[in-house]
Amino acid sequence: MKSFLPFLLLLFFFPNVLSAHINFPEGGRSAAMGNASVALADFWSIHNNQAGLAFYNKTSAGFYFENRFLVKEMSLKAGGATLPVGSGVFGFELVRFGNELYNESKFGLAYSRKFGDYFAAGLQLDYLHKSLGNDYGKKGVATFEAGLMTKIKPDITLGMHVFNPIHTKLTKYADERIPAVMRIGAAWSFDKSIILSVEAKKETSFDPSLKLGLEYRIIDEVYVRGGLSSNPGQYTFGFGINLNRFTIDFASSVHNVLGFSPQFSAVYNFKTKR
Repeated sequence: MKSFLPFLLLLFFFPNVLSAHINFPEGGRSAAMGNASVALADFWSIHNNQAGLAFYNKTSAGFYFENRFLVKEMSLKAGGATLPVGSGVFGFELVRFGNELYNESKFGLAYSRKFGDYFAAGLQLDYLHKSLGNDYGKKGVATFEAGLMTKIKPDITLGMHVFNPIHTKLTKYADERIPAVMRIGAAWSFDKSIILSVEAKKETSFDPSLKLGLEYRIIDEVYVRGGLSSNPGQYTFGFGINLNRFTIDFASSVHNVLGFSPQFSAVYNFKTKR
């Protein structure tokens, strides 16, 4: 019970920082940029906006870890892979949040495709599972998420994404539902060295939140990043390195009351872009 106490306290006093944890953005890059990820096309589009996979277009595998507020019972682990096939890109991901006393998991299978050179759409089918330890109960449900991404100019990208628009019901005896999450944003690239990303997010039962992130390439293949977000209010920072076929990103977010949440991700590219 002692290992469950930190989670219960956070849930009671700060419910908004724990909402939709299984659908919280992933990847060290976006984590360092205030999680303003809906218009970024990279490997972690497999989770953040599946439409971006069509612009990423690589055969890759990756892993992500987050230790939220340095509480091990609130750690999040995710892994996945992408595979271009024909005119589209397939992807799958596995996500797990929590520990043996309380945990949530997600399995997703995605497909993304470009329509022309500047527009892409993506769809992912998800299976979500929630479990309370010691035989208190478990439940699994199916849902989906979808995204759009378009390059209105070579240096400006717009992204939109919705998770669980059908507001899937989790239990029969109570009106407990998986939240629906809607996000829209844009990314601007300046001189191929600076990317500015902004995003607005609305989750059912919570106030809207705004996110802002900046990425700067200081030398070839080395990046520094920073960001801000509201509701919950926090700031973020980190850096990334591209090492041949490896991409490694470190980040942390800082909540004024709850403290640090370090993040790490690594991606391996099996072959170059088609």
